Amino acid sequence: MIVDCAIYRGGERMETPQDFSDALAEARARGDSFLWIGLYEPTEREFALVTDEFGLHPLAVEDALTAHQRPKLEVYDDSLFVVLKPVTYETKTDTVTSGELMIFVGDSFVVTVRHGTPSPLGDIRRHLEEQHELLKHGPTGVLYSISDAVVDHYLEVATELQNDLEEVEAEVFSPGGGGSRHTASRIYSFKRQILEFRRATVPLAVPMTKLAGTGAHGGASVPFVHEEARPFFRDVNDHLLRVNEGVEALDRLVSDVLSAHLAQMSVRQNDDMRKISAWAAMAAVPTMIAGVYGMNFDHMPELHWFWSYPAVIMVMAVLETVLYRLFKRRGWM
Repeated sequence: MIVDCAIYRGGERMETPQDFSDALAEARARGDSFLWIGLYEPTEREFALVTDEFGLHPLAVEDALTAHQRPKLEVYDDSLFVVLKPVTYETKTDTVTSGELMIFVGDSFVVTVRHGTPSPLGDIRRHLEEQHELLKHGPTGVLYSISDAVVDHYLEVATELQNDLEEVEAEVFSPGGGGSRHTASRIYSFKRQILEFRRATVPLAVPMTKLAGTGAHGGASVPFVHEEARPFFRDVNDHLLRVNEGVEALDRLVSDVLSAHLAQMSVRQNDDMRKISAWAAMAAVPTMIAGVYGMNFDHMPELHWFWSYPAVIMVMAVLETVLYRLFKRRGWM
């Protein structure tokens, strides 16, 4: 469905058009106006009108309708197609949730399509309508504002993940706390959340590099994006690089925490096996002696001696004491 639709002229919101074709023709004729349409999970029938009026490429339209796309930038004859993945992090459940945000940028128009819950579009539109300056730059200003807001929120999510990972790390190395099954499941779950976060941030590096005009794309210009906007996109790209470096560090750290946890579990299991072996050895001594004297033979030494029973018990006690002190000294008990 259409969430919002408006014509912007000179950085000011003018009116909501009744006919997309007339509004777009007017915006192109004036030169200082553009049309911004926002849609939320549109159906094929709902999106058909927008597709026809703005001449959007069928492949980009298919991606916008089906969603489940990686962050990317595609250049077509009549428009620029950008896919972003906004994310949110629920600290109570340690869950990263990602949505999808598709942006069509063309001559005097912007069409945004969002899927899923996480989306900064409403706040971005309100912020732009209050500030006006970026709206004066037309569709390029909208594309920059959306990209900047999404990447800046990545930094916040990375910080929250870092804080929670420090809690997991402290739990692993706490006395007696790192051996619980809950700790292992939480570490694995945390690793999956980092992987979900990586799916949103890492593929976005190439599109941001193209928009910023850096690296291998330093001399290539992106259609429908002003050359003067490159420094602003370079700033977004710098923030994204920080995020990706942080994500890589988080992934390595959670792998190290998992390895440490598994090592602690192995050490605890070895300690338990040593204790079991020590108790089994102590139980074997009286069992052996009792087994010998429990045999039904007529001619055995000391069977009719008055002090046989106390002597055997005393020998068992002495041997058990010696074994206990020996195992205790070696740390087996």
